[in-house]
Amino acid sequence: MAPHPDDRSHRLILASKSKSRAAVLNAVGLQFEQIGSGVDEDALKDALRAEGASVAKQADLLAETKALKVSISHAGVVLGCDQMLDLDGVGFDKVSTREDARDVLKRLRGKTHILQSAIVACVEGAPVWRHLSQPRLRMRNFSDVFLEAYLDDIGDAAFEGVGCYHVEARGALLFDRIEGDYFSILGMPLLPLLQWLRDRGTIPA
Repeated sequence: MAPHPDDRSHRLILASKSKSRAAVLNAVGLQFEQIGSGVDEDALKDALRAEGASVAKQADLLAETKALKVSISHAGVVLGCDQMLDLDGVGFDKVSTREDARDVLKRLRGKTHILQSAIVACVEGAPVWRHLSQPRLRMRNFSDVFLEAYLDDIGDAAFEGVGCYHVEARGALLFDRIEGDYFSILGMPLLPLLQWLRDRGTIPA
């Protein structure tokens, strides 16, 4: 599904160095470039939280900021994505220690959380399309013994994603119910994106 070779308005850029998001786009045959946005996400999240922004709004504005920063200096369709874990209105960040990972998983255990998965497309430095997916995931009431074995098994992978899991791998063992789009759980609301790209003529309909 190549973009029009002579029309830079159909050039597709992913404003992220994310391997998982790139893998989703590659799997369906999209041709795109990856350009990191360089946005200071932690500082932006701190500012948004200080303003009282909801977790969904934080994800949406982070996605927009990433896309805008790259779109200002690059022609084509620039996609910005962000995903935040929302437990009863509280946003979770990635962790960097086993102790913190254990604490996060204990807080999520036996509860349902939402993954606020936002994507924004910018063209010529302006947002032209956005979508927010909100899959809901319920963690089962697993034992402390299971939790320690899980952390042993995944090692540093616990620090790669919000919530300390990858549902496409061992993280699936944590859940007893998942509702919503699988691709959005991976951080890329793929089906709405593909439809929008068809509508604008970037990929064949």
